[in-house]
Amino acid sequence: MATVAELITYPVKGCAGTSVSRTRLTPAGLAHDRSFMVVDADGVYRSQRRDPRLALVRPTVGADGRTLTLAPTAEQSGQARAGACGEAYGEVRVEVTTTAPRRDVDLFGTAYQGIDQGDEAAAWLSDFLGAPSRLVRVPPEHDRKTDGITPGTSGYADSSAVHLLTRASLALLGTRLAERGTEPLPLDRFRPNIVVDSTPGEDWAAEPHAEDRVRRAAVGSAELGYTKLAVRCAVTLVDQEAGARGGPEPLRTLAAYRRASSGGVVFGAKFSVTRPGTLSVGDEVAVAEWGDTEM
Repeated sequence: MATVAELITYPVKGCAGTSVSRTRLTPAGLAHDRSFMVVDADGVYRSQRRDPRLALVRPTVGADGRTLTLAPTAEQSGQARAGACGEAYGEVRVEVTTTAPRRDVDLFGTAYQGIDQGDEAAAWLSDFLGAPSRLVRVPPEHDRKTDGITPGTSGYADSSAVHLLTRASLALLGTRLAERGTEPLPLDRFRPNIVVDSTPGEDWAAEPHAEDRVRRAAVGSAELGYTKLAVRCAVTLVDQEAGARGGPEPLRTLAAYRRASSGGVVFGAKFSVTRPGTLSVGDEVAVAEWGDTEM
């Protein structure tokens, strides 16, 4: 059967993800997913599209959700990135607040509200990114509506609450890259929430890009409803370990066989949460309804 191979949550939009073995699936996605966002001095969101060093920030949310720790990821050498003074960055621990004043923030040109998480986090991020930055949290009254075939909600994600990708799709991309003489790319280039695996020939997830046709699926005690294909952007060009762009792949190769009729390339699928619940690695992903690929 098709099963959950990995669950990954990204507490701070654009920053490194955290793999978990078990988590709650809320109406807005995996617990804490994109609950926080880094913004510039004007409140405009930061992403790896223009700030690839975000990939080198590893957030950790406390078990009760009341604390958030920001720390540098390890470099390929295993050493922490050094600051302007040559000293290794430490970490900053944020006491998460939901009562601080709201501030206007901009996400893809749409106005939302964010709860500022204080000067210490802002100073750490500003130094690490080399540009004035603030950290904000989704307010409890956040009422964002997302589009697609199955409308829903999400925090500060690009669009829908959940991004699902099968290992079969990644394997096919690896084959296509090898045909061009390029090494396969790691899963983290695509920043999925739910990674699905299977035994070849035994279930739906053995077919590359079968996730494109899933319209309704039960996972653990939760249920997902398809919204749209995941259109890929320049974030996929960022080497997540180096925090810098690594070349034209995978967009160059994807453009040869995954170009959508509306433009752009697609890889993976987005879903809304139609029934919250609990997810665990190893849970079956049972498809209750299929549709046609939108490409």
